[in-house]
Amino acid sequence: MTHSFQSFEEMTLQEFVLFIKIHSKQIEENTNIYLNLEPSIAEVDRERVAMLLDSFLRLMTHTNIEELNDDFRRFFKTWLQSQLSIIDTRSFHLFQLILEKSLITFMIQQKISRMNAILMYVLSIFTFLVQLYCDAEVDHKNSRRTTPENEELRRLQMLDKLDKLLISSSGYQDLAYILKKCEEYFSYKRCVFYAYVPWSNQFYGVIGAELPKVQSMKGELTGENTVLGSRKPIYLKNPKNYVKEEHIQLFNLSSIIFIPIIQQDQLFGWLTFDQLGEEFDCTKDELLLLEEVGKRLGLFLSRKGEKVEKNTELHLTERESMILGLLAEGYDNKKIGGLLFLSEHTVRDYVSSLMTKLKAKNRTQVVASAFRLGLLS
Repeated sequence: MTHSFQSFEEMTLQEFVLFIKIHSKQIEENTNIYLNLEPSIAEVDRERVAMLLDSFLRLMTHTNIEELNDDFRRFFKTWLQSQLSIIDTRSFHLFQLILEKSLITFMIQQKISRMNAILMYVLSIFTFLVQLYCDAEVDHKNSRRTTPENEELRRLQMLDKLDKLLISSSGYQDLAYILKKCEEYFSYKRCVFYAYVPWSNQFYGVIGAELPKVQSMKGELTGENTVLGSRKPIYLKNPKNYVKEEHIQLFNLSSIIFIPIIQQDQLFGWLTFDQLGEEFDCTKDELLLLEEVGKRLGLFLSRKGEKVEKNTELHLTERESMILGLLAEGYDNKKIGGLLFLSEHTVRDYVSSLMTKLKAKNRTQVVASAFRLGLLS
């Protein structure tokens, strides 16, 4: 007797990854259409789902097929675990729905011959991922039902993880990865780093998800900046009276925590932790734990900051280096020209040269690339 359907065993992991690789552009276009044209999806969910879809498609397109075995459970388990810091139940289900709709639409349009096999394979993947996600949710809830002794042990274990990570990291260029791990270790969905420039008394966003938004955050530290002016951690259940409304809207902020990064009275900047728009509570013990995180990062930056290796293949002139530094501090072309006695047109040429050398599309990417390459510290 023959079956009336094709089972998912007829497709291998290698074949599925290759299928996504080949058609990734069209599938991505479909996901963007379904994600952005659906009015019922809240903005915070839209952002989370966009990050999940982008991460999933990058996993497919950047995987070396020759190195894959056919253990799809291990393959997708590793991916899901890396995304747990940004997933909630609603965004996970929306991610599944939009990806499946996008694949089905594409396969119908292109009349893909193995459509049934691919769909069955996708369903088997999500059957596994849903169970894995549910197990992770149960583990997360159980982990919070602890005695004071166990809670103290948990905090020490998290700090020990952070210590090992900092010891194995080479310098400032690893800070983006460190902050991503902090989200995972301390159960927050977003962590952003704001640097402080003592000689100009300015702050600016450097590292975090949605980098253009982060880098748009800059200004001078004044008496009005009561949150950033503090050398102690601050938890705001509702940031409305302390953070500008435009910034609350930009980042969809609800509750948020500010942690200074300090070493021996030297202020490097601040970390913020939040749950991507969700309100949350923070105990005194949790705040003390995050304060310790700020101190350890301060020690790390004070020891590693001078050891960042510069990209020896990239040569900047003295004038380009000066302009790069001023760009990082948030100056526009007119102000840079005034400080260096150059015309605004000449400054624009230097900025264009920096964009070419650093392979950047705009000024914010110039600064981000410079930090990654160790040209700024």
